Amino acid sequence: MANFTAQDVKELRERTGAGMMDCKKAMVETEGDMEKAIEFLREKGLAAAAKKAGRIAAEGAVGSYLSGDKKIGAVVEINCETDFVALTDEFQSFVKEVAEHIVKESPADVDALLEQSFASDKSKTVSEAVTEKVAKIGEKISIRRFTRYEAAEGVLGTYIHMGGKIGVLLNVNCSPEQAASDEFNLVVKDICMHIAAANPKYNTKEEVPMEELEKEKEILLAQAINEGKPEQIAQNIVNGRIKKHYKTICLQEQEFVKDTDKTVAQVIKEQGGNVSVAAFERFEMGEGLQKREDNFAEEVMGQMK
Repeated sequence: MANFTAQDVKELRERTGAGMMDCKKAMVETEGDMEKAIEFLREKGLAAAAKKAGRIAAEGAVGSYLSGDKKIGAVVEINCETDFVALTDEFQSFVKEVAEHIVKESPADVDALLEQSFASDKSKTVSEAVTEKVAKIGEKISIRRFTRYEAAEGVLGTYIHMGGKIGVLLNVNCSPEQAASDEFNLVVKDICMHIAAANPKYNTKEEVPMEELEKEKEILLAQAINEGKPEQIAQNIVNGRIKKHYKTICLQEQEFVKDTDKTVAQVIKEQGGNVSVAAFERFEMGEGLQKREDNFAEEVMGQMK
């Protein structure tokens, strides 16, 4: 008896771009294990890529807030039930208020955040403010996650795409003069937009965990051998494909969306001084909750070009 459904096969096809029969065979071979099925298809050269973008379902919005000196910032995701509510001014304003609260009050996590007195109305807790919004709007509202940065030696940047479908918070190390420069801050904003579009997983290739890298090499080697390449040549092919893999998942190695003749690392180097990316966070609304068809990353890339 099959331990997978037609919907599982459909999802595998959507995540890999492989044919329906190949996907069904992969599910049979791996006894319905989705991640192993993806690896199986990639090893056979039948999957364009393992699309690990989270399943997106819950509606809501991502919002951000920066302090006046751009030294403290936060990005937050708040979920609701319908896109209609998510796009209302009332819901969008609430998301921004919560982001501002996180900057000012520095909660340790979501549970601690909910217990704090709300920065915009100290007479109630954040949890009570959420409850009031639920009663007024008529939909379930929940604060899902947030990230807060403090720039010790540099400046923060942020970018929110399409009413909160994607949000980015970026921490850049730089000189005080650069931090105060409008021109430099525009570059920081462009890098934020790049992160929204290109969705890097890591900052540099040195950050990629060895376990993940070895797993990728195994898949690429099996893929090359299944293409009929001798093992020694296959090893060389793997080395080349790993470099391409870095360009997919590492910010510094990626082609800059606004000028593909340069990498992000080159754009940063052009700024002079000791400029570097200290950290970044990218939230895609509803990521990890349920699949959604919209390709927001492609939208941002299209806008920048």
